[in-house]
Order: sequence, then structure tokens, then C-alpha cells
Amino acid sequence: MRGGNHEFTLKSYKKLFESLYPQLCVFAYKYLNDLEISKDFVQEVFVKVWEDKITFQNENHATGFFYKAVKNKCLNYLKSKKYKATERYELANLEAYEAEEFYMSEAVVIETTAVINKAISKLPEKAAQVIRLSIEDYTNNQIADELSISINTVKDHKKVAYRKLRDFLSFLTIK
Repeated sequence: MRGGNHEFTLKSYKKLFESLYPQLCVFAYKYLNDLEISKDFVQEVFVKVWEDKITFQNENHATGFFYKAVKNKCLNYLKSKKYKATERYELANLEAYEAEEFYMSEAVVIETTAVINKAISKLPEKAAQVIRLSIEDYTNNQIADELSISINTVKDHKKVAYRKLRDFLSFLTIK
């Protein structure tokens, strides 16, 4: 830490990359509809930030910065002559993509999903399985069948899981 700004070591930057990379690829894909280009763009943004030695006030500031940088890279690509020449270019789409609402809603959904998945992965294995099936709209009966456990056990796992998830995710609630 220097002057209130966070300067990354290679190790901490690698950790940030590993935690943000999957979400940012999904985010870029929402714009580009091409996974390979999405991955390339996200990697390029990470390389540029590292090379330019950009510092951040904190991790949230860094996360926001990466989302905006990836968004800008995607929009610039969609506006480029190369893209217009090769793809069916839709101006209406581009206007929708440039809207702040699109950016915010996609970024929030992706980040929230990542946080929830991380929280679920901290649950005991059976409880995590029950919650994942529950999220996929399985009924308690179907979950019991799928995991070969009783309905009461399903309900117990849910109780434990929800209590733990509430603790894990308490920072998301507005105080």
C-alpha cells in the first residue's frame, strides 16, 4: 500500500486474475457473442493494467475498473471497421450495448452469481448439492430421489445451507 493506493505484487495480481477472469469472459461474451475473442480481450486488459502499473484504492475499485475496461474494449471492437466488415452489423444492438443499464445489469448479475457460487462451494458437500439442485428448480422430492436421501434430510440440508449462506452473504444486504 502506498499513498492509499493498492499496488499489486505478481502474486496478488495473479489471484485477482484468477478470481475475475471467468466472470469477465462471460461479461465480454454478452457483448461479443464469441468466446475466443472474449478471452483474448480480457487477457489483453489484464496485461495492459499490469504493464501500466495501474494502482487501485481497493479490490472493489479494481473490479469496477476491469469491468469498465472490458466493456470499452468490446464496444470499440464492435464499432471497428474490421468487425463491421465481417459480421452482420446491427446499429440498434450497439446502442443497447452502450447503455449504462445493459452494462450495470450484466455486471451485477455476473458478480452476484460468482459470489453466490463461491458461498455455495464453502457449504458441506451434501448441502451444496441440495442447494444447486434447488436452484435448478428441483422439488424436495426430486432432490431426495436424485441424491438417494430422505425428504427430511433434504429439508435439514436446506436449513443448514440457508443459515450458512445468510452468514456468507450478509455483506450483500443493505443495512
